Amino acid sequence: MAEVVRDREQLFERIVPLGADRRLIGIAGPPGAGKSTLAGWLEARVTERFGADPQLVAQVPMDGFHLRNAVLAERGLRDRKGAPETFDRDGFAGLLRRARTATGEITAPAYSRELHEPVADAHRIPASVRLIISEGNYLLLPDDGWARVGESLDEIWYLNVSWAVTRQRLIDRQIAGGRTPEAAAAWVDGNDKRNTDLVAASAARATVIVEL
Repeated sequence: MAEVVRDREQLFERIVPLGADRRLIGIAGPPGAGKSTLAGWLEARVTERFGADPQLVAQVPMDGFHLRNAVLAERGLRDRKGAPETFDRDGFAGLLRRARTATGEITAPAYSRELHEPVADAHRIPASVRLIISEGNYLLLPDDGWARVGESLDEIWYLNVSWAVTRQRLIDRQIAGGRTPEAAAAWVDGNDKRNTDLVAASAARATVIVEL
């Protein structure tokens, strides 16, 4: 049974001290749970503790592996954007595997909420990095593609947040992205709710359940 952690400092203590071998930590959870916020806090906490020179921590987020909108349109998936099948799972798993043993600098993509497209080479991972944080909804899914992603990580933490909280965050995000309140709620209650239920069903596979 997964350990339950309710304090961010306990999460920090799970990854220190940083050793000679790189560690890859995944943060999974439903859309809007605060995964990127937790990843950013952990990155800042490592830098606060150990300094920024050399760089010891970097991120490889799942969202950088969104398929481009043109590809989604070709595959008839435009209205399912954000679902598991709308990501380049093989590319994601492959980069994580390379990141574990790379002896030189590599880069990872990010997702632009302004462009609504992935942006290549947004995250630098120099050879000095000892901790890589990868956050995303589907890191715990058991199907073949996502299982390869999960197997590339040393631990996966599940960020547990109620639907009532994430729903409002997601609606606000959609409105900020240009949708009307009505269209935002319809998207969230349809697409995001389906994805949330799918992610929640995989929570038991996590190393740690995080309840902040």
